[in-house]
Amino acid sequence: MEDLESILFKFKGYNFGQRGLDIDLIENLEDFEIREDDVFIITYPKSGTIWFQQILSLIYFEEHRKRTGNLNTVDQVPFFEYNFQKIDFAERPSPRLFSTHLPYYLFPSGAKNKKPKIIYVYRNPKDVVCSYYYFFKNVILKITGSFEEFFEQFLEGKVIGSLWFDHIKGWYEHKSLFNIHFVMYEEMRKDLRGSILKVCKFLGKELSDEDMDSVVTQAMFENMKSDPRANYDIIIKSYGVPKGHFLRKGAIGDWKNHMTVEQNERFDKIFQREMKDVPLKFIWDMNEE
Repeated sequence: MEDLESILFKFKGYNFGQRGLDIDLIENLEDFEIREDDVFIITYPKSGTIWFQQILSLIYFEEHRKRTGNLNTVDQVPFFEYNFQKIDFAERPSPRLFSTHLPYYLFPSGAKNKKPKIIYVYRNPKDVVCSYYYFFKNVILKITGSFEEFFEQFLEGKVIGSLWFDHIKGWYEHKSLFNIHFVMYEEMRKDLRGSILKVCKFLGKELSDEDMDSVVTQAMFENMKSDPRANYDIIIKSYGVPKGHFLRKGAIGDWKNHMTVEQNERFDKIFQREMKDVPLKFIWDMNEE
């Protein structure tokens, strides 16, 4: 396997990806001016970021909902640290919408006073590791080795986003410092409308029944995969990848097709040890309630 560390930029104990990284922003995060009406999606990679960019775009922008505008979701809800489009965030009109993979301790400190709205989307980590493997293999083109080898690197935190356990625990354990709402990826897959209604309540956004129907329909994973505004295929082509896709299956329980019994048992032990004090609910299989 090609060493994934060759594409990492390590800063203050956290692994960023080098491609598109705004190093000047990263080095001056403390000075970034937060606004009270900013909205941030925070995720560990491969946990529903693109999906939630689409959901926020549909909630906030009527032209996106009604398909009269032609802006990509990545332009409407840009990545904070991976500023591919070289956007001047200070010039953006409010409310500014962002997506980010930042750990809690690197997040601009102004968020503790200004209390912008933060939505933390989390996904069961067994599916995260599977999705991440294919992302590196088919999109980033940095893996020629096996799932078994990648599994080890994931457990060691030698990937973009560092250790999954540190990321989610950091945000959960410091949630009292922020205005934060936790959303489970699997719950969105099972009850998209209910999840979006909870998000709208948190955001203080009221949509008509007709608009809500439009948001839910266009945010369905299967519809997003074919929506060029939302599926990142344009960015993939700019990577020089002819056939890769950011959105793969979005399935719950795909880990069962990849992990051995031994890997699964080992993962369970680590999960129980690391997450014993984090009462967030997790769904590991589509048939779970």
